[in-house]
Amino acid sequence: MNSLTELRRHGRIVADTAEYLQLPRLQPQDATTNPSLVLRAVRLADYAHMLHSQEVAGAVRHDPDLAMDRLLVRFGCEILQRVPGRVSTEIDARLSHETQATLARARRIIALYAANGVARERVLIKIATTWDGIEAARLLATEGIACNMTLLFSFAQARACAAVGVQLISPFVGRITDWYRQQAGPAWNAEAMRGPNDPGVKALLRIWRFYKARGIATEVMGASFRETAQIAAIAGCDLLTVSPALLDALAESTAPMPRQLDPRNAGTPEDDAPLPLTQAQFAAALGADPMSSAKLAEGIAQFSADTVTLLDLLRA
Repeated sequence: MNSLTELRRHGRIVADTAEYLQLPRLQPQDATTNPSLVLRAVRLADYAHMLHSQEVAGAVRHDPDLAMDRLLVRFGCEILQRVPGRVSTEIDARLSHETQATLARARRIIALYAANGVARERVLIKIATTWDGIEAARLLATEGIACNMTLLFSFAQARACAAVGVQLISPFVGRITDWYRQQAGPAWNAEAMRGPNDPGVKALLRIWRFYKARGIATEVMGASFRETAQIAAIAGCDLLTVSPALLDALAESTAPMPRQLDPRNAGTPEDDAPLPLTQAQFAAALGADPMSSAKLAEGIAQFSADTVTLLDLLRA
């Protein structure tokens, strides 16, 4: 048995890619996309035609943002023909601090999916985990629109998401570890920081244990992995979204992949914090956490820049 087959026994495997032609080979349950992944895809010959489809090109001149949403939904529809579960489609990251604008874009994306015969139950709207993004997710949930809260780096973000009952959160394991590695510089000991000592793994475990101990229904999806050791350390997490390269590495490996996380034996959480946070408390918690505040801002900037690049390609 290969490592990927064993990993599938412990939780839901999600492909982190917009390259839908790879999905039959990878056989994930779900898929996640973001502006960077869509940009990477349309730069490949197999997907470049997606920029110039009639429905996308027809909107470019009068409403570029609508053209962008149509492009994202077109990728999502192709993905959903190849996976049995859900696709995550991301809201324009430039709206990460605008609740009302996020609501409008989310509703439009769901309407575009519906026009293509896709039920909203198969779509997760990805929103950056800012205070305004969490408020948008709370309101969307009342309309039956489920959200995947992305760019999540801190316990405070996870608490705020749980308090409003969002569907799913995506702690960014790899990017958390990247920050600590960069801060340590030459003193970083890669071997000592693997497995349960990996900072990104530790951050996810803290959130996962807190959720399970409290009976919080919000799904936890580990994301942004840099190596298979990070994946192995949290085998049994509700969902894992993994790049095609790492899925291939797992498929080619025969290393044991035992369950590490079991909701029936979650243990005692290290936190006994009250669930709700005020906006001021949320801001203070992020302000006191240089890693989370830096990576959140960096992630929003990166996704925003890639969105602008995609818009430029659409106009070309």
